[in-house]
Amino acid sequence: MRIATWNVNSVRQRLDHLLTWLRDCAPDIVCLQEIKCVDEAFPREAIEALGYNVITHGQKTFNGVALLSKYPLEEATPRLPGDDDDVHARFIEGVVSLKSGVVRVACLYLPNGNPVDTDKYPYKLKWMSRLQEFTRARLKTEEPLILAGDFNVIPAAADVHNPAAWANDALFKPETRESFQALLGLGLTDALRAVTDEPGQYTFWDYQAGAWQKNWGIRIDHLLLSPQAADRLVDVGIDKYVRAWEKPSDHVPVWIDLDLEAA
Repeated sequence: MRIATWNVNSVRQRLDHLLTWLRDCAPDIVCLQEIKCVDEAFPREAIEALGYNVITHGQKTFNGVALLSKYPLEEATPRLPGDDDDVHARFIEGVVSLKSGVVRVACLYLPNGNPVDTDKYPYKLKWMSRLQEFTRARLKTEEPLILAGDFNVIPAAADVHNPAAWANDALFKPETRESFQALLGLGLTDALRAVTDEPGQYTFWDYQAGAWQKNWGIRIDHLLLSPQAADRLVDVGIDKYVRAWEKPSDHVPVWIDLDLEAA
């Protein structure tokens, strides 16, 4: 079973890219972030024509997440628990039945948090705390669980071309990285780092200053696995080639292959 995540940076603007990549990569389950449209405007027909079930949690102009699955999606739940006043469309969870049990996939678009001297950074840290509480509860079910998405977290110096340039950025501040490590400390595995320690495994290149051409990237798109999912990990890939397409997203897809069989 191939599970992928991609911050598509406006699904309607990148629909041709998305459809091409879906045909090329053939993922079974896809988590999309920054779809930047309300549910009714999501281009579901073209995606459904490729054999995907679609659930969305959209928001006009900003944010928005979606789950695509070649298998029926059950227990589809929008919104991260823990703050009823948070109206940002940043989270959606779905369940797919397996021949033995289920696999649970949570698609998330974690807040950026910049500028750090505004209320955006405390909001980011609070969101991460809520994610920890959600994860702690989900891990008790002892099911294969995947947290996939744009975490807006650079976990370590090996995940950024120039660490010094990001020292005071919300994505790389010590408090951000500590919160991410606390999430892993609950029992999650960073899928990419389970298969390689190599630096330069980037998933995002800014549109400015020729970052893509110079490979000045960062790794902020992650798939985190519960022990039951990590035990089934076969492979991890970053589809960097899509960043070279015309008018691309500034993020690229990341995927994992798990030794799981749908019902």
